[in-house]
Amino acid sequence: MTYRIHPIVMGTKVFDKGMMTYQHDYGTPYTIPIYCWYIEGGDHTILVDTGEMHPIISEDRMQAIGGPIHTFESGLALYGLKPEDIDIVLHTHLHNDHCENDSKCINATFYVHAHELERIHNPHPLDFRYLEDYIEEVEANGQIVALTEDTEIVPGITMIHTPAHTQGGMSIRVETPHGSALICGFCTILENLYPPAPVRAMEMEVIPPGTHVHVEEAYATLVRAKTLADHILPLHEPRFAALTEVPAGQ
Repeated sequence: MTYRIHPIVMGTKVFDKGMMTYQHDYGTPYTIPIYCWYIEGGDHTILVDTGEMHPIISEDRMQAIGGPIHTFESGLALYGLKPEDIDIVLHTHLHNDHCENDSKCINATFYVHAHELERIHNPHPLDFRYLEDYIEEVEANGQIVALTEDTEIVPGITMIHTPAHTQGGMSIRVETPHGSALICGFCTILENLYPPAPVRAMEMEVIPPGTHVHVEEAYATLVRAKTLADHILPLHEPRFAALTEVPAGQ
């Protein structure tokens, strides 16, 4: 079974680039897209993450990422979908910008690592990105399935534990007509996985995420992630904002 992956921008963040690239490019303003990924194909309507509830939609932010920004509803409408049509949501992790629209998916089953559920209800003070308000409704409705190991959700789509950005980060490997693709379970851009020459000259194979739980574990996880699929899709890579399908459009 193969699927088509459609990245849909449902938010942005403007911050210091060092928030993405540990030990590199601090002081450089940077805008990242926040994606919801529609996985087209098979018998289920599947999303990876749900994006921001109230994204800032402005010309300067769209210019910065090189593509349009949508609300959850307008982004799904591009593919003839409504929130109630979603059958499955696969969560890379539960930082707020990845789960703010969960409650709108009233018919969905949500898959997430158990560590993420633990963290969102008892976050460390350093990690203010966990806000349990966004999952309380779906949790109360019994819509969440907590995973503790790598799991094939449907044929051709597997969630793989990749703790780099958070303890419960899950990457999603999807079989596509162009080979396997890994939607990373950690907040990175392509530069993290494929560093520029000056970084490689320091004998660094990858650049860990700027926000992480354990930097050496994060480094090892990124190195491993590059072996897991034919195509690697970092969660916040700006160049995907202009594309309607990956990896075909890379």
